[in-house]
Amino acid sequence: MLQNQFHIEAAHETDADRLAELRVVAMRPSLEAAGRFDPQRARDRFLASFLAADTQIIYKNGEMAGFFVVRQRTDHLYLDHLYVLPNFQGAGIGRRIIDGLKDEAQSHMLPIRLMALKNSPANTFYQSCGFEPVSSDELDTQYVWYPGPHSS
Repeated sequence: MLQNQFHIEAAHETDADRLAELRVVAMRPSLEAAGRFDPQRARDRFLASFLAADTQIIYKNGEMAGFFVVRQRTDHLYLDHLYVLPNFQGAGIGRRIIDGLKDEAQSHMLPIRLMALKNSPANTFYQSCGFEPVSSDELDTQYVWYPGPHSS
C-alpha cells in the first residue's frame, strides 16, 4: 500500500513557525464554524507551548503532511495536537498515528487523554478510534482512551 506510506521525524526548535502555520490551516474550518478563527491567536497559542521534544512531524511524498504532539504525564499520555493537512486527510494517516500511540499507551498501561473543539470533525474521528467523551465546556470536549486486554 504505497499510497498510505508516510514517515515521521522528530521536530526541531526551528520548525516552530511552520508548524504554527500548519495548525492555522488545519484548524481554520473548525474555528470558523465556531466563530473563533483568529490566525494570530491560533499561532500564538501554539508557539507559547511548543516543545520540539514532544513534537513529531508527518511527511508523505516528501511534503509535510501534518504533525502531532504527545506530552508524557505521570498517569497518562496527553495528545495535545494532531493535525493532518486537508489534502492528506482520508488516507489513514491520523488513524495510524492514533494506533501507534495506543500501542505505546498499552505497553505502559497508561490512558490517552485529549481535547477537541466542539463541533469539529475531529470529535467523530476520535470517537471512531475508541475515545470516550468524559467532559465538555462551551468550547471543547475532553476524551480518554483506556488501555486494557481488549482495547481497540
